[in-house]
Amino acid sequence: DYHKKQNALRALQKKALDKNPDEFYFKMIRAELQDGVHIIKQPKDEVTPEQVKLMRTQDIKYVEMKRVAEAKKIERLKSELHLLDAEGKNPNKHMFFLDTKKEVQEFDIATHLDTVPELIDRVYNRPTIATLQKETLKGATDPAHLKKLAQQRKNQYDLLKQRIEREKAMFVIAQKIQTRKDLLDKTHKVKVKKETTNGPAIYKFKFQRKR
Repeated sequence: DYHKKQNALRALQKKALDKNPDEFYFKMIRAELQDGVHIIKQPKDEVTPEQVKLMRTQDIKYVEMKRVAEAKKIERLKSELHLLDAEGKNPNKHMFFLDTKKEVQEFDIATHLDTVPELIDRVYNRPTIATLQKETLKGATDPAHLKKLAQQRKNQYDLLKQRIEREKAMFVIAQKIQTRKDLLDKTHKVKVKKETTNGPAIYKFKFQRKR
């Protein structure tokens, strides 16, 4: 056994001496020399620092629970706001059909809608003249109060936008964690698409028939 090991060591030494220093191998592409030491370059994943931190500290079940909670808050905000006067919303169109050009020239929107001219621009909560005569005016009428209410509504829409973005980020993180768990499988796989900040890497797994 001793002589067998010595022969193996001599064979390895001879192989090292006979090696061609200019011989190419693929690891050369991913290696660089730093302070006289060869360092293997590791591929960097396209993830944000927040995603890396959350993926290292939280489990996919926790992330999914937080995402579902955000989705419920989003639905609650949408039901409260009804997306009225939201930025980016396609404007509603109300088309009127008339028979003659004279009717077009004499057409008055306020008269046709049976309301006052001050309420024509409203797409919601537009009472008729009969309703205004029968019931007292409800709600805020002071310009300063109306401005305050408009700012509060804008803040609510900003909050809704932030929650939607947070829910999307949670969904991406959950996908990336699940992908990393799937990679623990020993099944042969091929990377089809690289990981990005907006989505996980996509792998194609070898099909295996299960019993």
